[in-house]
Amino acid sequence: MTIEAVIEQKLLSAFSPLHLDVINESHQHNVAPGSESHFKVIIVSNDFEGERLIKRHRAINSALSEELSQHIHALALHTYTEKEWHDYYEANTPLSPKCLGGSKKRA
Repeated sequence: MTIEAVIEQKLLSAFSPLHLDVINESHQHNVAPGSESHFKVIIVSNDFEGERLIKRHRAINSALSEELSQHIHALALHTYTEKEWHDYYEANTPLSPKCLGGSKKRA
C-alpha cells in the first residue's frame, strides 16, 4: 500500500471527514522520482468544531505518527470545519510553500 493510501485510510478512520484530499507533492521537491515524502492534506471534519488550529494539527500528527517518524518529510495541513470550508476556504485553499531542499546549501 502506498504512503498516500495509508494516510487517506488513517484519516478517514480517525476523523470521518466530510471532505479529504491527500496530495503527494513530492514531485515538486528535490527527491527521487516516485517518492512519497511530501504531502498536503485538506480535511474538513466536524471533529474540528471548537478546536484551535494547533489541536487539529496535533490530532492529525498523532493519527499519522508512524508515517511521520518513518516516511514523511513534510506534511502541509489545511484543517477546516464544515462552516469554515463553505464560508471561505473552498475556493481559496493556500498553496504549500516551496521546499528549499532540506540540508542542501544554496549558492
